Amino acid sequence: MKSYREILTYNTETRRAYINITRDVEEALKASGVREGLCLVNAMNITASVFVNDDESGLHRDFERWLEKLAPENPHSQYDHNGFEDNADAHLKRTIMGREAVVAITNGKLDFGTWEQIFYGEFDGMRDKRVLVKIIGE
Repeated sequence: MKSYREILTYNTETRRAYINITRDVEEALKASGVREGLCLVNAMNITASVFVNDDESGLHRDFERWLEKLAPENPHSQYDHNGFEDNADAHLKRTIMGREAVVAITNGKLDFGTWEQIFYGEFDGMRDKRVLVKIIGE
């Protein structure tokens, strides 16, 4: 069995953003040489997320509105966690959107359903954040 590890780094211009990272993961898969197996994509920061969904701008705006209703950024004083940092809402948003995605690999390709893509969700950005791509298989 082969094992491959790659770290992707993202730095957003805004506090919150949704980035389609499917091509970056596909490049890692190509470099791995794995034809059959599994691909784990994991946000390595507690205020960011990796998830699978549709790449449609209206949906991304819906995510933003929905998450702000569930865990509004302001006022910062509503959260016990805030003090040294003002990112309690980002921790909660990450919990809702998830930490990682696992995608099957079939015939050297990511085995997606219709419209599925891999996204990096940033909830406390404007600095380097890491995403782990771990590929195992034959």
